[in-house]
Amino acid sequence: MTVLMVGDVVGGPGRRILRRELKGLKARFGAAAAVVNAENCAAGSGITAALAEEIFDAGADAITLGDHTWGQKEFAAQIGGVERLVRPANFAAECPGRGWCLVNLPVGRLAVLNLQGRVFMQAADCPFKAADRALAEIPKDVPVVVDFHAEATSEKATFAHYLDGRVAAVAGTHTHVQTSDARLLPKGTAYITDLGMTGPYVSSIGRDLKPVTRKFITGIPARFEVAEGPCTLEGAAISIDPKTRLAESIESFRVRD
Repeated sequence: MTVLMVGDVVGGPGRRILRRELKGLKARFGAAAAVVNAENCAAGSGITAALAEEIFDAGADAITLGDHTWGQKEFAAQIGGVERLVRPANFAAECPGRGWCLVNLPVGRLAVLNLQGRVFMQAADCPFKAADRALAEIPKDVPVVVDFHAEATSEKATFAHYLDGRVAAVAGTHTHVQTSDARLLPKGTAYITDLGMTGPYVSSIGRDLKPVTRKFITGIPARFEVAEGPCTLEGAAISIDPKTRLAESIESFRVRD
């Protein structure tokens, strides 16, 4: 089983390149599934049920989120009705939605787990303990891929080693910059610190450069619109052994306009 994990989709430009390229990437890698982080797909912050359907129509088999899960105020009332979409499992227990899901594929089932880091991030429960709880619930005969939405590379690396041998993959999201450390950990878990971004690359991690530059110079708050222009789609392809439910390989990829 090969699974594509795709970095944060940013706004309309990110959705456009995803629609154009994702199905071709699945064919290129012979992928059974694509897991797409789409927490920035609604004008750069959040998602809606309608945009989730657009992401699924583009070829996604599961959608993961992160700290901008509630960026669109109507989504809290919608999230429970969107199948194969997960928000971080370590959000407060009172939050709607689910932290993991099962995806039924022609080659078998896949579990997708979403967690959020705590270093330089908004408050959330412990991702390590939340992962333990989720893995106790997920059927043991199903491979698990994890989107760890976090800022600090140290937290991401430590978390991946904590789950090494227990999940097929831990892929970091959130920083919008693809890292060059895709590798197999000692016990068979595929890991990359950050998948990267699906969105405009002549930008400040997907946002228009002018207001971001003014904010850095002046310190005055500004609205950061999504940039326009050429886009990139970044992620990683993970090959999973169905017998061990661990990874055989991981390869990062990038498609650019």
